[in-house]
Amino acid sequence: MRSNSKSQSPFNTKLILICASLLLFVLLLITTTSSFSKPQSSPTSQSHIANTTDPVDESQSSEPEPVACPSLPLTPTCTKTPPSLANALIHYATTNITPQQTLKEISVSARVLEKKSPCNFLVFGLGHDSLMWTSLNHGGRTVFLEEDKAWIEQIKRKLPSLESYHVEYVTRVHQADELMETGMKEECKVVGDPRFSKCELALKGFPNEIYEVEWDLIMVDAPTGFHDEAPGRMNAIYTAGLMARNREEGETDVFVHDVDRVVEDKFSKAFLCEGYLREQQGRLRHFNIPSHRARSGRPFCP
Repeated sequence: MRSNSKSQSPFNTKLILICASLLLFVLLLITTTSSFSKPQSSPTSQSHIANTTDPVDESQSSEPEPVACPSLPLTPTCTKTPPSLANALIHYATTNITPQQTLKEISVSARVLEKKSPCNFLVFGLGHDSLMWTSLNHGGRTVFLEEDKAWIEQIKRKLPSLESYHVEYVTRVHQADELMETGMKEECKVVGDPRFSKCELALKGFPNEIYEVEWDLIMVDAPTGFHDEAPGRMNAIYTAGLMARNREEGETDVFVHDVDRVVEDKFSKAFLCEGYLREQQGRLRHFNIPSHRARSGRPFCP
């Protein structure tokens, strides 16, 4: 999310060019596909048919009503650039502030989004990469959880379309060892709604709708965790894993950034489980966690 040192990644210029090129390629592909597809007439909506009581005079022709371009699927008659992609192109083309993750790290999550989007994507942290994640999940729902109220307001002024919520964390990085011992207790191995969990690691202060959505992807790139008095990501990592296990069926892809740090390394291995680890690229780990409700008796870690 945000850079801790406020320094820019050496990949910034390269990342801007690659992201812009990819987005322009998508737009060109959509336009080319549309120009070679056979035009199709727009069907009459069911609601219009149901509400019509007068007989239809087929001898009279009328101009067709304009049809808004749907988000998905793409239709041969729709060549308009989706707003999320247009906003991302403009934003990243006019700023020298780019995501803190490297190109290789971003590519891991982008490949999963390519398969799963449009989907439900929960991101711990609000930052310079937020518009990118929203655009890559075009047509889906992308929600950001952020600890810093002032930062939320600053981002909202620039990018008002992003959906974000302020959350509070009461832990500190220097408590990590104690919290790891807590997480080994039996009550922390019980799968369920985090709001009703007896485990001290479960985060219970989010808006209710966060718990009521089954998230297909979860990115843990916050809260701040680079010094002893920072909140740390102990609870965020545990809660992400609990949400993934508690879905009714299917799987959740969970990503943890900054795994070069002790907390992110140990807590992701312990509570997202090395058996669910699918890939590590640089400082990013990708876990794929199946529903534990769909198959009773599944151990917390394989």
